[in-house]
Amino acid sequence: MTNKRDLRIVFMGTPDFAVATLKALIDNDYKVVGVLTAPDRPAGRGQKLRASAVKEFALEHQLNILQPTNLKAESFLEELKALNANLQIIVAFRMLPKVVWQMPEYGTFNLHASLLPQYRGAAPIHWAIINGETKTGVTTFFIDEKIDTGAIIQSVETAIGSTTTVGDLHDELMAIGSELVIKTVAQIETDSVTTTIQPQTDDLRTAYKLNRDNCKIDWTLPIDTIYNKIRGLNPFPAAWCYLDNDEKKPVSVKLYAVEKQEEHHQHANGFIMTSKDELKVACQGGYIKILEIQLPGKRKMEVKSLLNGFNFSESAKLL
Repeated sequence: MTNKRDLRIVFMGTPDFAVATLKALIDNDYKVVGVLTAPDRPAGRGQKLRASAVKEFALEHQLNILQPTNLKAESFLEELKALNANLQIIVAFRMLPKVVWQMPEYGTFNLHASLLPQYRGAAPIHWAIINGETKTGVTTFFIDEKIDTGAIIQSVETAIGSTTTVGDLHDELMAIGSELVIKTVAQIETDSVTTTIQPQTDDLRTAYKLNRDNCKIDWTLPIDTIYNKIRGLNPFPAAWCYLDNDEKKPVSVKLYAVEKQEEHHQHANGFIMTSKDELKVACQGGYIKILEIQLPGKRKMEVKSLLNGFNFSESAKLL
């Protein structure tokens, strides 16, 4: 029988995606001696301070919570050291200084939502869909000086369906990611880890941070490119464009659920066609049929409901 190491784990994470892994560690009776998460942030109209999803879970389970603003501060480093952890696990946190990730005896490993080395960076789930990939996965790897470049411990692959949204894929990777972390911890516990150096490859795709510019729809692009972008941003943060409806100036709208209709047509890119319960937009190679939309200052709504009370002009277009 293999002697198991007595693990003392510090977990680092912030959003919902990380909660599933923290829950799996607790459910598997691992000793979590500390939880690092982002400081509470103002949110909503009242700008009240809101705790992260990880903090809320940690509070429910009476775990020791640390919320440092400066990961290099002496006071924080002393607090972290005092936990006497021998393993650190990161899921959707921030970049760590070397003094932090080098601290535990058995290392610091990260769960990343892609098949590394592809899609290193902040938004791997979104970009895999935006770029029309048909597969992705999750990877555990030991942290080193650069972002998402460390030695791979394990990875698991999954298919991306032709209608999969980022919301769908997020939830799937969250589940298989938490399982992979438990397998990785079990290997570290029994000192049976073997790692693989990330391959050098010329065709690397990067998971750039999302911003307003790279979430905007360009209606001159081919139908598949537009369709993939919209589903790769649905439901968060949502693809957007301008609606020109013969008013003083175009307004910004967000698009959520859509379908694509491939066919030859003579309409200008962005031209809007409506019927009693359908709204579709012309683009190169067909039409994007919009099922859910959000107008400025309004909630997200089904297009059928919108068409009951909203009039599009004959020359309305999306820009």
